[in-house]
Amino acid sequence: MKILVTGSTGLIGSALAPSLIAAKHQVVRLVRRKPRPGASEVHWDPSADFIDVPGLNGFDAVVHLAGENIGEGRWTTQRKAKIRNSRVEGTHLLAEGLAQVSNRPKVMVSASAIGYYGNRGSETLREDSPPGSGFLAEVCAEWEAAAQPASAKGIRVVYLRSGVVLSPNGGALAKMLTPFKMGVGGVIGRGDQYWSWIALDDTIGVIHFVLANDQFSGAFNAVAPNPVTNREFTKTLGRVLARPTIFPMPAAVASLALGEMADEMLLGSTRVEPARLLAAGYKFKFPTLEAALRHLLKK
Repeated sequence: MKILVTGSTGLIGSALAPSLIAAKHQVVRLVRRKPRPGASEVHWDPSADFIDVPGLNGFDAVVHLAGENIGEGRWTTQRKAKIRNSRVEGTHLLAEGLAQVSNRPKVMVSASAIGYYGNRGSETLREDSPPGSGFLAEVCAEWEAAAQPASAKGIRVVYLRSGVVLSPNGGALAKMLTPFKMGVGGVIGRGDQYWSWIALDDTIGVIHFVLANDQFSGAFNAVAPNPVTNREFTKTLGRVLARPTIFPMPAAVASLALGEMADEMLLGSTRVEPARLLAAGYKFKFPTLEAALRHLLKK
């Protein structure tokens, strides 16, 4: 297949593009900078509401991963606007562009997140669970709705509601490694909040899986089948690194340092089940946290 990828330099995109090429697909990157001569690139600039519409013609599939990093510090009013706009406006611009071309892709896999469900305690959340409340829930609902122009033109749209993607090369795990290796890691808040996670390898595997199955559309929870509490995550990471985990971060300290971002991402609880992936027969490479961490950290 000829596949257009956005966000190809991000944590997921930088692993996805080589895996697609290895599977004999042709990868073209949608980039914000001026395309390099001879490179397989198409230009867009969501901040300027520009996309090279003719350049979108003739793809078999699109994987849309672009979006501002939500975990980089306190959510100021300006930062929240950047997070929302990068997802909602960028997705709408791409979907509108795809809707305009004559030779449209058969499928668009569009990133979303389990933030859609909000802070729900120990409730088990599946794809048919209603959306929650809060900033991330609002953004995710708008993010998914922004792909409607593509869906309206008959493009099969799949929304991947990703959990915490684990990789030592970026994201939450990369940030945790230094303090944990130094022996100063610990539980955040009460520790009973659920973290629904997925190994980067399985994130890539899920994207390949939904691209290849023509009957899949709508939301899929891209999480491992065994979510853990923050306390369980902390103990498991400490055990894999063979380091103590005796320095907790009180909720008040996390909230003071990071504000609303801490309240939703670190202290909020989202217990998510990949119901549709399991029913469809996807086989997780790393269904349990300890196996995933030992693989990722080579321990």
